[in-house]
Amino acid sequence: MGGNSKGSRRRFGAVRKLPSGRYQARYVGPDNVERTAPETFPTKTDAEIWLSRKEVEIRSQEWTDPDAGKVPFRDYAASWMTERTLRPKTAQLYEGLLRLHIDPVLGDRFLSEITARHVRQWHTRLLGEGGPGASTVAKAYRLLRGILNTAVEDELIKKNPCRIKNAGVERPEERPVLTVAEVFRLAAAVPPRFRALVLLATFGSLRWGELAALRRCHLDLGARTVRIEASVAEMKTGELITGRPKSDAGARVITLPEIIIGDLTWHLQRFSEPAPDGLVFVGEKGAQLRRSNFTRVWAKAVTEAGIPKIHIHDLRHTGNTLAAMTGASLKELMARMGHSSTKAAMIYLHTSKDRDRVIADALGEIVKAELKNESKGDRGGDPLADQPTVG
Repeated sequence: MGGNSKGSRRRFGAVRKLPSGRYQARYVGPDNVERTAPETFPTKTDAEIWLSRKEVEIRSQEWTDPDAGKVPFRDYAASWMTERTLRPKTAQLYEGLLRLHIDPVLGDRFLSEITARHVRQWHTRLLGEGGPGASTVAKAYRLLRGILNTAVEDELIKKNPCRIKNAGVERPEERPVLTVAEVFRLAAAVPPRFRALVLLATFGSLRWGELAALRRCHLDLGARTVRIEASVAEMKTGELITGRPKSDAGARVITLPEIIIGDLTWHLQRFSEPAPDGLVFVGEKGAQLRRSNFTRVWAKAVTEAGIPKIHIHDLRHTGNTLAAMTGASLKELMARMGHSSTKAAMIYLHTSKDRDRVIADALGEIVKAELKNESKGDRGGDPLADQPTVG
């Protein structure tokens, strides 16, 4: 080609030398649009290698329109949100994560411009001092990864730049587990209208939203069951939205221990709305329960009960832990807790240390009994007799 600007003929694409001495590569894509490489090359060979890679992409049907990804992340994420049927609480969470933690850094970048390095820098910055906390960062990372996964499916980008191992895994701090005595102290410390709520949250493993949505027709005290069919979400605007539980597994029937049936019976007679479909739990002025209003009542009761500061959700955590200690199977725990995934139930099986000690002790007794029943063998005596003693 020498120093002229004519393109050299190739089977695929064309290369030409520019007045600057660098080389430019061009090709016609599957959409019959001629495109120029986004950068120039120092040598003709470099330009030809780039064209060869583009040809391979086209032949293997891995080619994507390089202009398709020229959409600001902020705009694409907004469309992504509108294209999904999200629960109100989930939509509120995602909107906050985008507005506060993702868009300020990545929102103005084109999808095709976001690299793995950009994601690493964003992630490191969020985890830095003064950041929102590890749990929120993990949620933000999962949301970013999910949006960009859809961009890959839409063929706007070739691959997802979110490649930080375990960045989306939440590692929440260990929550406190109350003793049975502490649960009943707390039930005695709250106003009488909330005593049954504390006991049902604990020994029925109910979530706050499930308690707030519970109606008389969902309780069968003769059969000692509670049926979970709905949950209430309280939005930042103060709006209360009642809907189905957050998963199909959340709709469930739970059998209750006999010991709390008397408290529930007394509560229904004195505090619940009278209609067959009336709310079981209402506030002091008869309105539907709000977590924001209950917070003050809860904080005062925790102090009076003389227990460490805990969240209302820790009652469910306590109930799940107690259920695991009974020897319940993984499937049984999942059904009681209302989880479709084994992940949460496995946590309670792993943390049931007291139950594990009982199992270990029982296993030891089985071993001892079996050994004692065995023939005396070559040692002519108790097989355990020669074991060293401790103490």
